Amino acid sequence: MKVLLVEDDLDLSAALSRVLTRRGIHVEHCTDGVQALVQLGAGQFDVVMLDLGLPVMDGLQLVSKIRAKGNEVPVLVVTARGAVGDKVAGLNAGADDYLAKPFDLDELEARLRALCRRAGGSAGEMRCGRLRVERASHVAYVDGRALELTPRESALLAALMERPGHAVTKERLTALVFPSDQATQADAVEVVAHRLRKKLLATDVQITTLRGVGYLIQESADGGAAH
Repeated sequence: MKVLLVEDDLDLSAALSRVLTRRGIHVEHCTDGVQALVQLGAGQFDVVMLDLGLPVMDGLQLVSKIRAKGNEVPVLVVTARGAVGDKVAGLNAGADDYLAKPFDLDELEARLRALCRRAGGSAGEMRCGRLRVERASHVAYVDGRALELTPRESALLAALMERPGHAVTKERLTALVFPSDQATQADAVEVVAHRLRKKLLATDVQITTLRGVGYLIQESADGGAAH
């Protein structure tokens, strides 16, 4: 799942990003509504999670503009404004759900996943070359043929396929591939990436190592082996 977090409290957003990432949820963050509209225009998200008290553009205005653009991405409002009138205003503006602060992290995760299931994912699938990965199941296909991947290989591939051609840090991949293992060794992701590379040799995509940074996936120039 890919979530856009719109929150101007940097401490809170950093804490939420860490927790959700450990639970297998990819989080991108921005601090105001104008930035959020730019990011929504540049990529697909499964859920938008936003505060109402945002700088530059209020959260209610942001929701209204998202809907005015015809974007049906699920919106979860997370705010300290817990009065019934505030909830009604948020839902009337186009929000799908409302969670008042302070909140339980398990409830937050459950609401995010429920919204994602209800919408069936953003685009349903991710593509790079002839490789296709279903968002909901993380099953990968090449020319209609399913690849036999382990759960960790599938998690790594899905994380890279969110943004083909863009680097994903080793730290983020470790959190996504080993979400419940706090004692993961530093080279664990390298082992999974090595196995996954072998299974992608017959495709037209490759996983590239960016030393000191992480990995990215892209179409290979020769349609052959990864580097």
